[in-house]
Amino acid sequence: MISSTIQPRPERSLYMGCFAAPAIEQIRVAFIGMGRRAQHLSTLLAPMEGVSIVGICDIKPERTEEALSILHELAEPSATCYGKDELDYQRMLAELKPDAVFITVGWNHHATVACACMEAGAHAFVEVPLATSIKDLWQIVDSSEKHQRHCMMMENANYGRHELLFLNMVRLGLIGEPVHAEGAYIHDLRFTLTDDNRTESEWRTRHYLHRNGNLYPTHGLGSLSQYMNLGRGCDSFSHLVSMSSSSRGFGNYSSEHFPADHEWNSQPFACGDINTSIIQTCMGRSIMLQWDECSMRPYTRHNFIQGTRGILAGYPTRVISELLGAKEHDDWTQGEALEAIYKQYDHPLWKRLGARGEELAGKRARDYIMLSRIVHCLRRGEPLDQNVYEGAYWSSVAELSERSVAAAGEPASFPDFTRGDWRKTPGIIIHD
Repeated sequence: MISSTIQPRPERSLYMGCFAAPAIEQIRVAFIGMGRRAQHLSTLLAPMEGVSIVGICDIKPERTEEALSILHELAEPSATCYGKDELDYQRMLAELKPDAVFITVGWNHHATVACACMEAGAHAFVEVPLATSIKDLWQIVDSSEKHQRHCMMMENANYGRHELLFLNMVRLGLIGEPVHAEGAYIHDLRFTLTDDNRTESEWRTRHYLHRNGNLYPTHGLGSLSQYMNLGRGCDSFSHLVSMSSSSRGFGNYSSEHFPADHEWNSQPFACGDINTSIIQTCMGRSIMLQWDECSMRPYTRHNFIQGTRGILAGYPTRVISELLGAKEHDDWTQGEALEAIYKQYDHPLWKRLGARGEELAGKRARDYIMLSRIVHCLRRGEPLDQNVYEGAYWSSVAELSERSVAAAGEPASFPDFTRGDWRKTPGIIIHD
């Protein structure tokens, strides 16, 4: 077993499992990193009641200029622009003192920037993953506890209609006790190697070159963890085993699209085409998690949860439950019958916000719902839907899977980022 150590909680630090910060009536927001993701989020956030975007920062001036133009179209008062160098965000934090900062920079910078924001007194909202190393995840946890500021990884997949439907049905007990789950991030992203307009291609590809494991685990794992209440109350993460296939997809694509002396052809890609990890929980429940960003396969996150009385399965959405009348193993609810399931069991959040989210963001309505929940909780002084420890657990799969792959599938233990306090945290509840 590849072990992980528990670090002692620093003095005068506070457990953040159900932390509720003082209410903020008018939230002063700043953004660090103004690529396409940040522009999308800021467009949704700016018109919300109780929100003012006061600062935007990026080292590429064309990005801040474009973002500022978009905000002007939304009748948002002019935000102050920063970005004269890579550390200018620190000047923004000192001068503007924002209440909340949305962080959409490259993965390797998440921990440094998030900790700087919390030290400056701001709540930090970080794009996935929360960080790429367990060392950095501990740094974030310690900073959140020390400064008593939220640090939420913005796992937007948890706010999709299907994920919210499943969460509601699980909480209503319609599949019995959850015992097994399956999640994934299967998304053909080979085109990012050649798309100069996609900003993460500047840095994301380098992870493929040098790392071998599940490099993007949270989109598949986050919703499953909330169905099972992992890291909350009765169960948490114990260990995983992981294996990767051989590496062919990115290398073949690169050799076909770039000259032999191009950077992407300078060395073999380390990451296997598909990684499969099996997680065991403290209660003995299991999760199968997969990652594949280089195969010509239909997009899927699997989103599968198995209970003692039924199963909810995604891509496409299907339902089978003894408690809903299923008599045999092939009595799946699909088609028109599935529409009745949605009508009856759609999550209250989707019923209230889904139509508006689709109007503003189309297929990314989940972003609108996520941001609405963040604003709601900050303005009312309520705990967030995702705490700092969940972001750390879900993100730690990347390094743990790399360790296990390198050790021929040897089990790797999860760190207990809560230091045993996950038992004090109630399960995620239904919000309306």
